[in-house]
Amino acid sequence: MRVLFIHADFIEFEAREKAMKSAEEIERRKERYEECLVAFISVEKGDRGIVDKASEEIKDVAQKLNVVRLVLYPYAHLSSNLAEPQEALEVLKSLEERLSSEYEVHRAPFGWYKSFVISCKGHPLSELSKEIRGEGEEKEEESEALKAEKRTTYWYIMTPDGAMHEIDDFDFSKYPNLKKFADYEISGSRAVRQIPPHVELMQKLEIADYEPGSDSGNMRYYPKGKLIKALIEDYVESRVLDYGAMEVETPIMYDYEHPSLKSYLNRFPARQYIVLSGKNKYFLRFAACFGQFLIMHDATFSYKHMPIKIYELAKYSFRREQKGELVGLRRLRAFTMPDMHTLTADIHQAMEEFKNQYSLAIDILKDFGLELGDYEVAIRFTRDFYEENKEFIKSLVEIVNRPVLIQMWDERFFYFVLKFEFNFVDAMNKAAALSTVQIDVENAKRYGITYYDEEGEKKYPYILHYSPSGAVERVIYAMLEKAYMDSRRGKKPMLPLWLSPTQVRIIPVSDSFLGCSIDFMNELKREGIRADVDDRDMSVSKKIREAEMEWIPYIVVIGEKEMKSGKVTVRIRGDGVREMERASLKREILQKMEGKPRRKLPLPELLSMRPKFR
Repeated sequence: MRVLFIHADFIEFEAREKAMKSAEEIERRKERYEECLVAFISVEKGDRGIVDKASEEIKDVAQKLNVVRLVLYPYAHLSSNLAEPQEALEVLKSLEERLSSEYEVHRAPFGWYKSFVISCKGHPLSELSKEIRGEGEEKEEESEALKAEKRTTYWYIMTPDGAMHEIDDFDFSKYPNLKKFADYEISGSRAVRQIPPHVELMQKLEIADYEPGSDSGNMRYYPKGKLIKALIEDYVESRVLDYGAMEVETPIMYDYEHPSLKSYLNRFPARQYIVLSGKNKYFLRFAACFGQFLIMHDATFSYKHMPIKIYELAKYSFRREQKGELVGLRRLRAFTMPDMHTLTADIHQAMEEFKNQYSLAIDILKDFGLELGDYEVAIRFTRDFYEENKEFIKSLVEIVNRPVLIQMWDERFFYFVLKFEFNFVDAMNKAAALSTVQIDVENAKRYGITYYDEEGEKKYPYILHYSPSGAVERVIYAMLEKAYMDSRRGKKPMLPLWLSPTQVRIIPVSDSFLGCSIDFMNELKREGIRADVDDRDMSVSKKIREAEMEWIPYIVVIGEKEMKSGKVTVRIRGDGVREMERASLKREILQKMEGKPRRKLPLPELLSMRPKFR
């Protein structure tokens, strides 16, 4: 069960219409309650057994706030693992009954779409979220690195001149997004209280959705989403192969008791999926490190071969992220991680590769429509590494030419001495890491990976862990969140042209122009442009409006005028309406797509033949 508590001056709500057939019957649709504790509640599967515990948790909060009036408000948006409606209503009624002996309790109607207005008191305890679980529910194991990270850490802001500023002394007035990012990182709180805007967008655009038949944090992708994912994967793979990487493929499941692997698990700041095969215990990979390290353990190479770059699209990777942190595409338990490892002969070669890959990541994110100003930079290192390489750290900040967040540790409790991340800060002020590079100083020895130096002696290489884009799902999350924030600033939300499932929507003004519209669609298709035709029986204006709602980049209307002139009227997203020669339209689109991967339209070409997935 997930509960969001608001200590309110008042809450006023009105039941507008039934959200489900099983909605409970009510006498009054509109209610208002003053001076109350409002508990927004998501009842999850299996919550029948925790009603007593949940009532005690609610009482505890009420006692601390010295309130006597409670409002229980069914609120499905806090979880993707919801109980069936009948079970949820039973739990809410049981809670109401248990609490009524000590409090004045009111319950908002279940199964209705409701509007509400609430006035939060705004004191330090006026907003609180809780996840209530049964005593017997499994607790997540933490790696030693996760535990160690909670110990002493130092935070600074470094400016492009190399100066290190204490967080409390830095003037954030010109860098509000950096302030949000720093607050998020230092707080250590990853739990989500509100549903971020990209969730509604990924559903509305039929890109992705929650999968109720799987574990939380495992998503389903509709044809449009599958196409977008595949194009991102193709693009990143092309860039890293051009960079000199060799592609491999490795398993997703590994022996938990393997000495090298088990040791590495305790040095990585992530929670694991553990599975059993008979009596043997295995874990699901969280990246491609394990398989790639085992490959390089068996390989023979010398300093002449280095740097050696090995790449895999780690599809899928798994992390047992905590339930309160799971929402939409920002933080998942199953995700796709483009993962490259670079073996270097010494720290100088490692640092040179680090800087090259840092710059490559900036370039790659730009092609997803994410410019330097759209994300914040974090650089993390040990104090020893910083003292020995101050100019190198400064050079990284100079590349982005803006202040960055610094995290420093006195001791090295991870496997790396240096790490950077590009972090996207969303509309809810939550951050998520995209691209990253780490300099690993211990896994070569752990896995027995050696090379021969100029004297023929065996040495351990330095290893760089590199994800050029971060998880593919997070790239989609960042693009959707950016589109939402653009719309709040008056710009039309859109995806990059090369990632738009339909790039050209052709709308005939009547059935008599359907044939020539299909001909034009096929003409574009031969050029590798994804085009479709809206042949549905509805008005042209409604077809245009729906194409706009799908964020179609180019909308072409074909009628008598276009037939006679040979030109087409084109509505270009974010750039008005133009009359264009067909050849000019094709040339413009192909120029914008130059160097980007192409895939076929993921849906039937005629809109009348398409199913609705939501």
